[in-house]
Amino acid sequence: NTPSTKDPSQRLMAERAELLARIAAQRGGAVPRTEAAAEQYAAGREESHAQAMSERDTEFALTEHELAELAAIDAALARVHEGAYGLCLDCGDDITPARLQAVPTALRCMACQSQHETH
Repeated sequence: NTPSTKDPSQRLMAERAELLARIAAQRGGAVPRTEAAAEQYAAGREESHAQAMSERDTEFALTEHELAELAAIDAALARVHEGAYGLCLDCGDDITPARLQAVPTALRCMACQSQHETH
């Protein structure tokens, strides 16, 4: 049951919790990545240097994406708290409920977002 755009904080908090759970699952639960890497190394896991570097680069890219997603959720929650949620950052008009349903962290209405992406 998805919370409506009238109470976006519930939906945003649920998405935040899902993201944090997904991050924890990808990291092997509560075990920090450094410990997981040390365990793999200690277990005699033999990989080529190139494969290890590729895996590390992929993990860093995922981390950057996850951090950006978390920051967007936190920024949306701040806008809810400030009473500015659902208002376009550029023109100040209301962002349509359909857009907020599809992208609850949206900063701009569709017209301003399209213009922002072309510049």
